[in-house]
Amino acid sequence: MRPIDAELLSGSALYREVVLRKLAHARESVWMATANVKAMYVERSKGAFVPLLEVLDGLAARGVALRLLHAELPSRPFRAAFDARSRLVKGGLELKVCPRVHFKAVVVDGAWVYLGSANLTGAGLGAKGDDVRNFEMGFVTEDFDTIDRTTALFDAVWSGAECRGCRLRAVCPDPILPSGVGQAKKRGRDAVRLGKSRRLSRPREDSP
Repeated sequence: MRPIDAELLSGSALYREVVLRKLAHARESVWMATANVKAMYVERSKGAFVPLLEVLDGLAARGVALRLLHAELPSRPFRAAFDARSRLVKGGLELKVCPRVHFKAVVVDGAWVYLGSANLTGAGLGAKGDDVRNFEMGFVTEDFDTIDRTTALFDAVWSGAECRGCRLRAVCPDPILPSGVGQAKKRGRDAVRLGKSRRLSRPREDSP
């Protein structure tokens, strides 16, 4: 065990810190992991609320790389709002589904991470009122090893590295790694291992 510098948050403080102060002001990338995905609203200006997808669309327009890893099919309102935004549909927001995903995380610019109980829903990380939102807790930190282990887990699932040995593949709605692909690969020194710390190279500032 080792100490880390982190802040424990709950309730609407999670929404303000994770969504309004960090996610909405990302400069390079946002990786989101959630079990449930629903249409959620966030405050854009005082008293004015907009769908989170509008915020993500604005980030995509600025070249921010967006990834969403989720366990269940997003809600119908979310899908309808997503389909109405051509920039997100064309790759501005990448989505992949894995039924085993139950961790909740938001990694911003590879330099800050939220880990906790709240899903990407209105009652979780959204702008619901304090008297109706879920009781949620989580912590935020810039601790490198915590970020590194979180991104390693995210990337292991996102890349399909965990599909090979998954015993729930038969009931998976859309396996990330097609059957029979890569079965004998990525088992050497450079293999992605679930939850293990792994250095990830950050894109150069002058890269496209």
